[in-house]
Amino acid sequence: MNPFWGNIFRSSGYEQTLAYFLSTMPMFKELDKRELAFLENVVHVRKYEVDEIIFSEGDIGSGMYTIRSGEVQIYTRGEQDQEIEQAILESGDFFGEISLTASRPRCASARATEPTVLVGLFRTDMLEAVRRHPAPSAKIMLGLNRVISDRLLQCSLQLEKLKKQLADSQKQQADG
Repeated sequence: MNPFWGNIFRSSGYEQTLAYFLSTMPMFKELDKRELAFLENVVHVRKYEVDEIIFSEGDIGSGMYTIRSGEVQIYTRGEQDQEIEQAILESGDFFGEISLTASRPRCASARATEPTVLVGLFRTDMLEAVRRHPAPSAKIMLGLNRVISDRLLQCSLQLEKLKKQLADSQKQQADG
């Protein structure tokens, strides 16, 4: 390509920024560029090595994480202390969002399964942001509320489906 035209059509690099990455997340998609720049100053970026523990089951949750790159395993411990994999998450996935509003023990552990970059949003930072900058903070919290509500709805639907399967199975055993 002619260097003249290459300079005109070259990407601005915005797609590589943290603000752009945050804008791709469901809970932040309604934020404008100014609000994304505000959020960019509230979050923390951290790199994790392979097999590094992000948090452990039972730890008091302090915030949520979004995977910018890499992979994270979510797992629980069974009765014989064996690991039970709950999910493998990858770039663009997020986890731990309930701890933004509730200081409760984590119900699972999280571990990086490859070199991973996480973007953390922590309760203490959000509380300070709400106090100092209520308008963009409210928009962020409404987005998080929407995502948590969607996840709760999906869990409820899945639970109803499992209840029906169990009832059908019990009926078949009783009839059989």
